[in-house]
Amino acid sequence: MKRLNARLARGWALLDPRFLPFADAATEELPLGRLLRLSLFQVAVGAVLVLLNGTLNRVMIIELGMPSALVAFMIALPLVFAPFRALIGFRSDHHRSVLGWRRAPYIWFGSLLQFGGLAIMPFALIVLSGDANGPVWIGYAASALAFLLVGAGLHTAQTAGLALAADLAPERARPRVVAFLYVMLLFGMVASSMTFGAILSNFSQVKLIQLIQGVAVLTMALNVTALWKQEMRDPSRTASAAERPVFRESWHAFRTGGRSARVLVAVGLGSAGFSMQDILLEPYGGEVLMLGVGATTALTALLAAGTLAAFAIAAKSLESGMDPYRLAGYGALVGIIAFSAVIFAAPFDSAALFRIGTVLIGFGGGLFAVGTLTAAMTLAEEGHSGLALGAWGAVQATASGVAIALGGGIRDVMSGLAVSGKLGPALVGPAVGYGFVYYIEIMLLLVTLAAVGPLVRPRSEQRGHSTSFGLSEFPG
Repeated sequence: MKRLNARLARGWALLDPRFLPFADAATEELPLGRLLRLSLFQVAVGAVLVLLNGTLNRVMIIELGMPSALVAFMIALPLVFAPFRALIGFRSDHHRSVLGWRRAPYIWFGSLLQFGGLAIMPFALIVLSGDANGPVWIGYAASALAFLLVGAGLHTAQTAGLALAADLAPERARPRVVAFLYVMLLFGMVASSMTFGAILSNFSQVKLIQLIQGVAVLTMALNVTALWKQEMRDPSRTASAAERPVFRESWHAFRTGGRSARVLVAVGLGSAGFSMQDILLEPYGGEVLMLGVGATTALTALLAAGTLAAFAIAAKSLESGMDPYRLAGYGALVGIIAFSAVIFAAPFDSAALFRIGTVLIGFGGGLFAVGTLTAAMTLAEEGHSGLALGAWGAVQATASGVAIALGGGIRDVMSGLAVSGKLGPALVGPAVGYGFVYYIEIMLLLVTLAAVGPLVRPRSEQRGHSTSFGLSEFPG
């Protein structure tokens, strides 16, 4: 593994530092090669998210002919474990182990759960679709078990992995390291979506089985490579005789200590505000603005471009001493402008305005995510990063999942009322249902601004308080 680290470091050393936006995230304690290898667990998470929320979402409805309500239920099952991320992080903070590891056991067993779910998933889906001789109830049970296992493994491995990264990085570099891992998550999602699309261009059930099982093997290999010789053994911290606080007491202290409660409220509101449109943006472009499949598919790239641009702005802002809460507030403000542009794209019949709004959604969401994630890192006490990051992840994932489900339901109900004429002659047409969702998102972001506002330090107090986010060399 040392040889692999050395190869990675030599390879990246050939590039000019200007083209390495995360070069300053590396430190003497966590060199660039080791950091790159550690980030592979985020690439694995990105691949699984694309498989569940993108590839399988479409394949189960179109190619396998499953009811959309059933598909939505299956895709939502992994979110059952999202609220437990805080507990997972806390348990990894205080894990008892003779070997002296705290995070490694959780990453390992999370990887095993994820692998098991992906291994049985393709066959369960085929039985569920009715294209098999087995009883259908077996398909329901096996599919539910598969998605639950994947969700449990993904949330466990990611929470412990982020906590491990925070442990390995010195305090001054933690925001930069965690932010880099967020970039690697985006990279894993983009690379996986392109790869999966190419593999399934000529769909067959055999290819689907091979793809899902290939992802199972790939994620296991990436997680093992990321984990290998990363965490130092320290039996004194994991001894059975060591004091282990009760989760309820630790959570109460975290929630009542300073700003954490308001931060988590802001994270939940903002995440819901940016996520409610996740499954509606492409249908809106196709149904309302009459964009082709290729044009709507390109929206994912526009969102990613806006998010990456947000990292560039966030880097310079935090380096110059901007309060992360102020940065999150700016992100919510940009989101309000973005959804307004998307709404006005319909009456103006402007695809350009729609694309601008899409980029701004990614940009505002990126600023908000960076600001709140950096703020969450500052809430973590020494050695308790698992609880803080777990709480942030639990609130963010749960709020996003609930918002996505509500967004689809609200759009269907309001569109039905508009088509039937029950909303009056002024509210007719396919844009009405989507518009209601976007208006709700704007209201959520306005409430987010109200929640974030009291957390922002006055500018006079920000002088000399620089947060090194570490993406200052981001291209563009």
